[in-house]
Amino acid sequence: MSEDIYTDYLVIGSGVAGLRAAIEMSKSGNVLVVTKDLPTESSTEYAQGGIAVALSDEDEIGIHYEDTIKAGDGLCNEEAVKILVSEGPERIIELINWGAEFDKEGTKLSFTLEGAHSRKRVLHAHGDSTGREIERVLINKVSTIRNVKKASFTMAIDLIVDENQCYGAFLLKDKEIIRCFAKATLLATGGAGQVYSRTTNPRVITGDGMAMAFRAGAYLKDMEFVQFHPTALFKKDAPQFLLSEAMRGEGAILRNIHGEAFMKHYHSLGELAPRDIVSRAIISEMVKNNSSHVYLDLTHLDEEFLKRRFPTIYNTCLKFNLNIAKDMVPVSPAAHYIMGGIETNNFGETNIKGLFAAGEVACTGVHGANRLASNSLLEGLVFGFRSAKGAIKYVEGFEGFSFKRDIPIKAKIQHIDSLEMVTMKNKLRETMWNKVGVIRCGESLSIAKSIITPFYERFSSSIFLEPLSIEFKNMITVGLLITESAYARKNSVGAHYRTDYKHKLPNWEKHIIIKMKNNGIEIL
Repeated sequence: MSEDIYTDYLVIGSGVAGLRAAIEMSKSGNVLVVTKDLPTESSTEYAQGGIAVALSDEDEIGIHYEDTIKAGDGLCNEEAVKILVSEGPERIIELINWGAEFDKEGTKLSFTLEGAHSRKRVLHAHGDSTGREIERVLINKVSTIRNVKKASFTMAIDLIVDENQCYGAFLLKDKEIIRCFAKATLLATGGAGQVYSRTTNPRVITGDGMAMAFRAGAYLKDMEFVQFHPTALFKKDAPQFLLSEAMRGEGAILRNIHGEAFMKHYHSLGELAPRDIVSRAIISEMVKNNSSHVYLDLTHLDEEFLKRRFPTIYNTCLKFNLNIAKDMVPVSPAAHYIMGGIETNNFGETNIKGLFAAGEVACTGVHGANRLASNSLLEGLVFGFRSAKGAIKYVEGFEGFSFKRDIPIKAKIQHIDSLEMVTMKNKLRETMWNKVGVIRCGESLSIAKSIITPFYERFSSSIFLEPLSIEFKNMITVGLLITESAYARKNSVGAHYRTDYKHKLPNWEKHIIIKMKNNGIEIL
């Protein structure tokens, strides 16, 4: 084991939530930001559509609140939503002051419309590179702060927890385990899209923070609510590239393989219906026509406009011999965002002292059962800031803090054959997609449990010294948490749709909270 590291604040993850938290924490002490890849490799980097905020002349905070509540299908935490929409404008103005270059019409900010929004309120940058622009600004800001240090290509293995108090994390660097002790630890590791065989998430999004928190004794909430983006590129030998919801906001039409527009048969808002409805409509058309995809049609829109508005999408599709101005683009749903995560209050606090979480890894309840489009980047900014405030208050109020230097890593070190692991990982991801996907039922979820549980029982108590093996262990854990939660929720609400319980039954308003018990899973 390498020499121990000590810091005031440990931030695991370098997306929008982690970086915004680190900036704030630096006002109170030393901060270490740990990331298992490059600092830029996160879901933030790949967020195309934009960031929702009530700043336009035609919009109001109250309307943004109502749209978010409606999209959440009755399960939003209303207080968290109020915080999101009311504090959002301040966080955006702050970003602009730090150098963020959002698109403009003349001298005014340019806003666009996305699904389930009743106003044009989505800011974008360089057409369809909003996340990249926000990441650029935050990384530049962090680089100017002397007491924020970054550790790239450093993997968090597990949290250091003793008697329900977090003291930091065990890290892996060059196959060496390092104990990093911190007064407060923030998980900002993003979601878990890679547990599905079709996902818009980058390769690094493997549910690490959720799995570590679960093993440490944290409560996880609403894990059954996985949002599937309706329109990911479907083409052999091409990546599952996201085709932004903003394209439908600008007039793109969904057509089945016979060229028929179909969304008007499923919802009054047509292409701008909430994501869960659009995803299920696409799956229904695919089943009805025995097809593997539908089409996104932009051929009626001006090519110069499309090049200017969606430059990344336009150029990426060209690489795969698709001109979005002349060709209908084959698309199908893909796992995109998880509304659930580590249960926190509105300052990022978990049920473990000294452990905080923010961004997609956390569940404040702000998204309810179905996230409103483009609220995720705003959540990262608002609750990244607030979780830093919570951590600062915790550290400053904790008198006589002492690091518990005698805490060992509590598991045996194992090795998995790489070929065997790849085979098992593919089985896990295919099972999640086919049995715990857009449309579920008790039978499919039972089959998924029977496949994933043996993996979990075999590997959940092991420690690995290879990053891919650590990720696989985390994916198994999160896959089982999603499956167990989906099985427990015997009704359909938001992004969770079961063919055997198609409607909201009595007591549907409950939240499902899950925790570890005797290395197994307990549903509270």
